[in-house]
Amino acid sequence: MAPYTRKTSVWTQVLFASLLLLGEASANQMAPHARRQQQTTTAPPASTTASPKPTAISDCHNHGATVFCMFGTAEYQILGQASATTPPPPAYTDCHSHGADMFCVGPDGSDVEVAPEGGAQKSGGEPAGGHGHDHDHSHGEGDASSAQGGVNCHFHAGVEHCVGAGQSEGAASAVSCDRRDRDYNIPLRIGLLFVVLATSFLGAAVPIFLTPILPGKLSVIFVILKQFGTGVIISTAFVHLFTHASLMFGNECLKDKVKFEGTTAAIVMAGLVVSFFVDYGCHRLAKSLAGANRTAASAKLNDDLVNVLILEAGIIFHSILIGLTLVVAGDSFFITLFIVILFHQMFEGIALGTRIATLRQHAPSSVTDVSQLPSVEPKTAGSSDRGSHGTPSLDMTESSRPISLWKKLLMAAIFGITTPIGMAIGIGVLQHFNGKDPSTLLAIGTLDAVSAGILLWVGLVEMWARDWIFGGGELVDAGAVLTMCASVGLLAGMALMSFLGKWA
Repeated sequence: MAPYTRKTSVWTQVLFASLLLLGEASANQMAPHARRQQQTTTAPPASTTASPKPTAISDCHNHGATVFCMFGTAEYQILGQASATTPPPPAYTDCHSHGADMFCVGPDGSDVEVAPEGGAQKSGGEPAGGHGHDHDHSHGEGDASSAQGGVNCHFHAGVEHCVGAGQSEGAASAVSCDRRDRDYNIPLRIGLLFVVLATSFLGAAVPIFLTPILPGKLSVIFVILKQFGTGVIISTAFVHLFTHASLMFGNECLKDKVKFEGTTAAIVMAGLVVSFFVDYGCHRLAKSLAGANRTAASAKLNDDLVNVLILEAGIIFHSILIGLTLVVAGDSFFITLFIVILFHQMFEGIALGTRIATLRQHAPSSVTDVSQLPSVEPKTAGSSDRGSHGTPSLDMTESSRPISLWKKLLMAAIFGITTPIGMAIGIGVLQHFNGKDPSTLLAIGTLDAVSAGILLWVGLVEMWARDWIFGGGELVDAGAVLTMCASVGLLAGMALMSFLGKWA
């Protein structure tokens, strides 16, 4: 029995050792699954419910060559997609799971794999503990919006809106009005300053050069350009300036400082009133100065000059603000805003240039031929300033002399440099400018609203009504073809400038 007992004991020991090794191997294989199960079943510290699975992720932005999107406070990486130069789509929708992996549908309808930030886990819900950042949000913005220090910032019409991460703009959340540090591409801004300068000046100068050389048969082109400019000015006042001022006064950082809902409209109305009194006073002064010479041509010239100067003043005010707004916009929004403002400046230049081009000293519109002028008796001592027919005498030398070309180009150049001046100011204060500061919002909003009032007066009264209805305008008795062409130009100016208002 002794040999059998020893043999049995040996086999028992071998079997027992094998079972121990098998158990240890099984435990090692089950450990990761147990850890994953523990992670997925452990309740979040602040809640006893499971984290919701995302159905869509948005606020997509670049960090280097990697694309990230937000779901609440969690950040998800788009796997297998690198986009260092091309902006990512704003959102991915229809998120769903295939096994342990999660996929979302892109704008082109294709599935893209996503994973919580870091890529270590691939689950449908938020990673435990929100999101641990392994890249820096303190500089730059990625795309049109970003999470920066727990705050999502978006640009709307050049105005920055920041809310807490995971909160919508309408949600009640603590907003941040502090300045945000960003890495700005300053050489790019300096280079594009000169592009804006050239475009603005050319927009205003081309009509000035075009007017003297345009054949009479093609004069309808100039009429269309003038009415296009009128539409641009009216749209700028309503869609750009009025809207932009409303965004400023409605900013979250002014919630307790601007309590009157009609603030924007009231300041616009104040701009209208100021424009009226300035216009009225200048016209009265112009008539007085013209009365000393008794020349209708001088009175007409002074009236036109006043109208153009008021128009240019309104444009100058907001052109400086446009340049400032362009420069301080984040890099992700800068190129888009630059393209829009380039068209904006060109259209406004055409609007102003067509009015400058028509500045000339001329006889009243009813006089079309020298033979139609009233007879004028030579003046003698004590004689009155009226001719034999009781009509004010006309200074023929003065009535045939236009405003000099260099004066017109000077007015065009003043417009051309205003937006670059605003850009230069913005570059100078770029590292200190805080677009969310209440005093900044109040100042920019007020100037925008005043400019809107000025341009409304000039656009509606001095340009639209004067050309079409009052003052012997060129379209009062125009034929059907000219009226139709002018109407197309007017509506085209309104439509194109309103379209640009989506971005600026």
